[in-house]
Amino acid sequence: MQVSKATVDCGGIQVIAAPALDPSSNQIDASAGGQAINTAAYDVRETHAAVVFLAGEYAYKMKKPVDLGFLDFRTVAARAYVCHREVALNRRLAPDVYIGVADVIGSDKRPCEHLVVMRRMPENRRLSALVRAGVPVDDELRRIAHVVAAFHERCDRSPQVSADGSIGALRGRWTTSFDQVRPFRGGVLDPGAVTEVERLTVRFLAGREPLFAARARGGHIVDGHGDLLADDIFCLPDGPRILDCIEFDDHLRHLDQIDDAAFLAMDLEHLGAPDLGSRFLGWYMEFSGDPAPSSLLHHYVAYRAFVRAKVACVRHQQGDAVAAMEARVLTELTRRHLRASAVTMVLVGGLPGTGKSTLSGALADQLGLTVLSSDRLRKELAGLDPERPAPAPYGEGIYAASWTTRTYTELLSRAERLLGMGESVVLDASWSDQEWRAKAAALAASTHTDLIPLHCMSLPDVVAERMRARLGVSDADETIAAAMSAEFDSWPDAVAVDTTRPLDLTVQHAAGVVRPPPVREPWLRPRPRIEPD
Repeated sequence: MQVSKATVDCGGIQVIAAPALDPSSNQIDASAGGQAINTAAYDVRETHAAVVFLAGEYAYKMKKPVDLGFLDFRTVAARAYVCHREVALNRRLAPDVYIGVADVIGSDKRPCEHLVVMRRMPENRRLSALVRAGVPVDDELRRIAHVVAAFHERCDRSPQVSADGSIGALRGRWTTSFDQVRPFRGGVLDPGAVTEVERLTVRFLAGREPLFAARARGGHIVDGHGDLLADDIFCLPDGPRILDCIEFDDHLRHLDQIDDAAFLAMDLEHLGAPDLGSRFLGWYMEFSGDPAPSSLLHHYVAYRAFVRAKVACVRHQQGDAVAAMEARVLTELTRRHLRASAVTMVLVGGLPGTGKSTLSGALADQLGLTVLSSDRLRKELAGLDPERPAPAPYGEGIYAASWTTRTYTELLSRAERLLGMGESVVLDASWSDQEWRAKAAALAASTHTDLIPLHCMSLPDVVAERMRARLGVSDADETIAAAMSAEFDSWPDAVAVDTTRPLDLTVQHAAGVVRPPPVREPWLRPRPRIEPD
């Protein structure tokens, strides 16, 4: 069906449609006396950087002669180069789809344009079409996750590739995107939203140098796809075909494998299916064995959403009437995931018997945080079995001031290592001393981490009953609790948590303080409770 016309001027020859490729010459003759050639019924699809002609069993992609800042296709030579790169790179995932490059021959019998030639894929099997139609796609997404994980396993890795996936390179790409959308602030984009996106991005990257260094050491930076959109994935009976990787800039294709996978997760959420995006990432991480923290998943989903917001701004500038709204929606998606990517240190404190250890474990289970317990750590440092009682009078034995100093110092040291790796933590201790709270606040500031102090409180008779019935690792009794109460420093900045209520209500309250529900669902993957080793 002919729905529109797209032309390219080849020295007076207008190529309006692409005839079947002559496999013996890889040439399309466009030299019919300077007249427009229209050899077949066709459909035309247009993006910000290309025009695709659909004719019969084939699809022909023509690069636009444009300079968009992040790509420059203004010369025929540049367009020829990227066409050949597109074919070579995309054959890694879809070798039977990418046939080759056709040279369009002008009136002087010389190539005047170049087209990527592909086998045409069935429109009704696009992943985006299936999602929009509400067709169940879990099985297809599992296959896609498996294909992408296997692809990443065999992708090229090198020092140059790793350098392009470093924290410095990522920071540079963010900065470039911020610069490129600057003209759209106050028009297409809400200035306040973009300002918050920039602030949250800088904050996350500032404290996560150890995480990004570990990603490079672990071989997680690959020469990947770089543009995993649901619109370019076709779910066929014999497996998915994944098309259209980034070909115009190798640096943008050198990326963390989680960054690559996060693009599709973002796109599924943008299509209105956040649960599918979350499940896809879960399957991908299962197949790849990737240990990435959820904060990194959120950050890369946000990064990919902002890249698409930038592209939508360009399309708006080119005259796309609906692109402005899409840019705003994608910017909001970016902001939501950047808020969720924030690394958090939760101090759960209070007197013995107030339920702080129970709350710490349940909160960590629900939000996917890592628990560090002072009671366990104290006995570990002393070479004792954490599960065996080691009672001593208040301020004596392993509860002497020197042991408390050693315990809190190690507690904060372990927290620092985890925070640098993007893991949010729950620190289960009494936190009765203002000095140690101040040290925790200083650690949060130096690691660019959100600090959430929770002060557990309960009725005296409930506390007494708990202490009589307790079987945990704490050695505190009612006498020690009374002595601690007398020396417990005021904690005005902490959020009071009433642990007298049923545990599920207590956890719901605490979770709402740490991460409000719009941030938690559905992306944060539960993680097992991890004690010090």
